[in-house]
Amino acid sequence: MKILITGGNGFVGQNLDCFFQKHSQHSIVCAARSPQSTSSGFLSLDLDSDFNISAQLADVDVIVHCAARVHLMQDNASNPLAEYRRVNTTGTIELARQAADAGVRRFIFISTIKVNGESTPCDIPFQAAVARPPEDPYALSKYEAEQGLLALAKESGMEVVIIRPPLVYGLGVKANFNSMMNCVKKGLPLPLGAIENRRSLVYVGNLVDLIVTCLDHPGAVNRTLLVSDDEDVSTTQLLKKIADAMGRKSRLLPIPSKYLLLLTKVLGKAAVGERLCSSLHVDISETKSCLQWTPPYTLDEALKLTVRSKK
Repeated sequence: MKILITGGNGFVGQNLDCFFQKHSQHSIVCAARSPQSTSSGFLSLDLDSDFNISAQLADVDVIVHCAARVHLMQDNASNPLAEYRRVNTTGTIELARQAADAGVRRFIFISTIKVNGESTPCDIPFQAAVARPPEDPYALSKYEAEQGLLALAKESGMEVVIIRPPLVYGLGVKANFNSMMNCVKKGLPLPLGAIENRRSLVYVGNLVDLIVTCLDHPGAVNRTLLVSDDEDVSTTQLLKKIADAMGRKSRLLPIPSKYLLLLTKVLGKAAVGERLCSSLHVDISETKSCLQWTPPYTLDEALKLTVRSKK
């Protein structure tokens, strides 16, 4: 089987390529806007431009589409939605159309749980059905790409699989999760010891395992699949588990969420407070059932692998 991974320079793409090189006999090509030298072949692909890679797709069996204009907390573009749409919607659908015309059998699209929304009630998890289109520009661009891909699947017969992960972490993760680990490593006291929310995360190894399962599983055809580690935690519990994985003592101050939310609002960081205190958990029972799949790594195992560079 020949597999094309877009976004081959990204966190998920690199981990997926690494897995295939270690555990698979598949032929792998990685595509990126600025391809780096990898053990796989690589292809230049800029979704933010007119591109035509039909010739390179002629012998590809499956595309795993990880490339995207990523979510930015403070997007300074004059029209963020247009910027996201150009890459995440128009670029994705054009790539899929070229793939269908070239005879690619299956197109696996890595979307985002933000398509469902930014948060959940503590006792009602997200499921695959979306009540209404999201308002966030990044999430809306992904939602519109999903709709376009499913329409193309009906029109062309190419199989489409949509995967919506929540926050993805693992060795080498950056952004907020990395900042959280650094705070724990330094032993900084954090006012996060009394948060009673529920958050779903997914270890990159679990996400890669699901993608590999979806390469040829008949139960994945034209489905939207939610994924997580299948173990929800509060922000407080997560910080304690990170500290345990590092062999360190957590230093968490038991500040009630309502005061933390008020403080972050006063400081102009209301969005940060919401992310720390709100719930976002997903129901992966349908994914497990239709694919006969369970995450191979537990949350504790995954965190130990993630913090190796921080000890």
